[in-house]
Amino acid sequence: MLEYNSIAAIVQEANEQGVSISSLVLADQIADMGVTEDFVLRRMAEALEVMRRAAQAGLAPDLRSVSGLSGGDGYRMSVQAAGGTSLSGGFCANAIALALAIPEYNASMGKIVAAPTAGSCGILPAGLLTMMRERGVSEQQAIMAMITAGAIGMVIAGEASIAGAEGGCQAECGSAAAMTAGALVELAGGSNDMVAQAAAIALKNQLGLVCDPVAGLVEAPCIKRNAGGVMCAICAADMALAGIKSVIPVDEVIAAMREVGESLPCSLKETAQGGLAVTPTGLAIKEQIFGK
Repeated sequence: MLEYNSIAAIVQEANEQGVSISSLVLADQIADMGVTEDFVLRRMAEALEVMRRAAQAGLAPDLRSVSGLSGGDGYRMSVQAAGGTSLSGGFCANAIALALAIPEYNASMGKIVAAPTAGSCGILPAGLLTMMRERGVSEQQAIMAMITAGAIGMVIAGEASIAGAEGGCQAECGSAAAMTAGALVELAGGSNDMVAQAAAIALKNQLGLVCDPVAGLVEAPCIKRNAGGVMCAICAADMALAGIKSVIPVDEVIAAMREVGESLPCSLKETAQGGLAVTPTGLAIKEQIFGK
């Protein structure tokens, strides 16, 4: 059984068996849970369908959150993507649109997949769904990439944290970016080592990201950080696919993230007591929503 305490160890085992990370992890989960392959794949397919529906619903032009603080940005970004005027190009613009739309749908009390958390729910789906739309990736391939992403997330959760209240937003959007980067590399036909390199690059580019939700709500700046997270993942995946390696190995990056998270003050770990949450505008929004 895999211990999920080292991405390097998972990569080594997969390489020794001559299989992808997703194939290795799928077989391990089947054995560990005592279920069939069909059961695992069916559950992952259900999660992918929830992601797809959240993306579609989140792109509605009239979508608004319960607080009124967010909604409609995913739609606006999709319009720009469709118009071909995006500076980042169609692939990235469409990914950004979905990365905004899904957490906006979450803020509107819609059903999403925590991937790995609700605060970072748009990053992995945006990467997967954009690959399906823009690059013709099949649902089966996307499901297997989700398994690879899950393995990366399990290691991060065990060796560091995926909770903003414990490690800041680096633990949420940073972890999601690392998971997505690895998934994108697998979908693009990269090697197992490239998957690890992409995860390392994405995660280290998010180190120190604080969790400072305005009015204590998972909306601002959380939703736009999902857009930044998927762009970080795409950038990391492209670098890894080009043969660029992280100077610091992925497991050491995870350890560093844990140390950074432990060093962050309480005010920057989801308490809304610091950062953007206590700016004049942030405080005014809190008063407007909740009163004095």
